[in-house]
Amino acid sequence: MSMSPTELAERYELLRARIEGLVIGQTTAVQFAFAALLCGGHVLFQGVPGVAKTLLVRTLAGALSVRFGRVQFTADLMPSDILGSPVYQAASNDFRFRAGPIFTDLLLGDEVNRAPAKTQAAMLEAMQERAVTVDGERHELGDLFTVFATQNPVEQEGTYPLPEAELDRFLFRIDIDYPTAADELRMLSSHHVQDPRPQRVASAFTPDELRAAREVVRATQVREEVLGYALSLLRATRDDANLAVGGSPRAGLWLVRAAKALGALAGRDYVTPEDIQSVWRPVLRHRVVLAPNAEVEGVSSDEALGEILTRIPIPH
Repeated sequence: MSMSPTELAERYELLRARIEGLVIGQTTAVQFAFAALLCGGHVLFQGVPGVAKTLLVRTLAGALSVRFGRVQFTADLMPSDILGSPVYQAASNDFRFRAGPIFTDLLLGDEVNRAPAKTQAAMLEAMQERAVTVDGERHELGDLFTVFATQNPVEQEGTYPLPEAELDRFLFRIDIDYPTAADELRMLSSHHVQDPRPQRVASAFTPDELRAAREVVRATQVREEVLGYALSLLRATRDDANLAVGGSPRAGLWLVRAAKALGALAGRDYVTPEDIQSVWRPVLRHRVVLAPNAEVEGVSSDEALGEILTRIPIPH
């Protein structure tokens, strides 16, 4: 099946409306989570407990009619607990692979930074190749497999910082803050009488329609001057006084892909400089490393990236 940019934009508005019937006040997070799916990228959510990170991913899976799985990461979680392991079958006198919870479409990894390095490393192949290898045998995860991981920015006791290689596998780091007073009042008014169990949401996409939407994003055009703008921004991170480590070429590729997704969601078949600016911080904030002097002065990665935006000329 095929889909036009206009049709994708209309279907996205339906998807957004249905999700926001349950997840109130997280419009930007919903937009970027869906954009990541359209790009084939993974998402790291950062926010304190109770700001609807889990609800958002569960509801998104329901609205897309895809499989949903959840893993609570803990300090004693082993790779086999996620990937699966061979299990002896007495009837056939052999071992058969028993798939772990990673065999799904949308995997929610709650508090991913609580898992030890060995378990975090087990996720790398899955995130990069959408496959896992157990006892020398490769098992495919499917083209829709996407990781939505969460981490708490406040409570650091008993956590293991994610290595740069793993952070680089996430397309976006979406920072989820508290809702506005108006949104929180809407949430309290509508949710306090509901059944506390997860609510079902009407489907807005089928898996095949999601694949067709991905083709729309791939076909979205990027003019040379917009590519040059993205490159200028990226290269500016590598000699910025506030940054010890700038964005890699892979970060640049994801920057352009993410901008294509936003353009398609707006019903366009082309990317604007404003699309690049919109995805700039979510794509780069977890990939750059602050210089020691910037950390001492209390400069955040978002502030450093925002300063770069202000001094790179915008193409017309």
